[in-house]
Amino acid sequence: MKSLDNCLIVGAGMAGLMAAHRLQAEGVKVTLLDKGRGVGGRLATRWADSETGAKAYFDHGAQFFTVRDARFQRFVNEWRNGGLVREWSRGFPAALHSANDDGHPRYCGVAGMNAIARHLAQGLDVRLSAQVKRLSHDDALWQAELTTGEKVAANALILTPPVPQSLTLLDDVLAQWPAATREALAEIAYDPCFAVLATLAGPSGLPAPGALQLQREPIAWIADNHRKGISPDVHTLTIHAGPEFTRTHWETPYDEVAQLLLDAAREWTPAPVQSWQVHRWRYSQPQRLYPEPCLLMTAPLPVALAGDGFGAARVEGAALSGLAAAEALLAYANI
Repeated sequence: MKSLDNCLIVGAGMAGLMAAHRLQAEGVKVTLLDKGRGVGGRLATRWADSETGAKAYFDHGAQFFTVRDARFQRFVNEWRNGGLVREWSRGFPAALHSANDDGHPRYCGVAGMNAIARHLAQGLDVRLSAQVKRLSHDDALWQAELTTGEKVAANALILTPPVPQSLTLLDDVLAQWPAATREALAEIAYDPCFAVLATLAGPSGLPAPGALQLQREPIAWIADNHRKGISPDVHTLTIHAGPEFTRTHWETPYDEVAQLLLDAAREWTPAPVQSWQVHRWRYSQPQRLYPEPCLLMTAPLPVALAGDGFGAARVEGAALSGLAAAEALLAYANI
């Protein structure tokens, strides 16, 4: 590769944002495209009006993150010093009146998990509501055609959506890749997840630090956003369903899904539920991963695949994967 003047990144979640920062630091012009109305992907925080008129807030995607890699720890230290994140707990109980302190910090965004993504997006060329319809290429450039008809071109590409979505976009070039690579990518699998976001008339019955990591069906996780500190004026709950419940009820009307999960959470919700929303995550957590932190292919043109389906799952895995993708392109370009 003679030059890496510009790079197109599809997806402005943790992986895409970290890759963009790394490339931009080396003078590469970066454009991020995201189909959503905001950055962050599963670093998702939502708000709604409550009956009192105060705003109710919910983290409804990733609930926290951990740190095991020294490189990611440096980022987290900077975020902590800047008041962006804080340590939430060192473990979550699996039932009422139990404890699970394993000494390992769990971090969260002080103003919600999405605040981390919004911080990372500062200074980057991020284009929202920009859904890629088709990828094509000539001898020198990748070209992304958006559903609006707009076309954006660059001489390198990073794809960070869930792998099945990336493979759909790459359908025209996959035949040029080794069969073993295509098979390994096809094996990456994700669990789905329903998130029920409930506003309560009063405090929940959840124990400190404000969440239960049940890891069972039908509820895998339940958290009190008020006790977490991101919904200071309104008591709100985030309920994440288990993967089997979600698969079984994927096409069930949302009002039935909400009722089933709120009934299952009754012992932790002594206060009446005033309102609720349901969000459906098709690709929640990867269960089968690609063994390396990213995949770089150089034919027909350089393209890197990254995200939490590569190397290690969760927020830290996505961050390290994005960095790895950027560095793989920089190394290929001898930068």
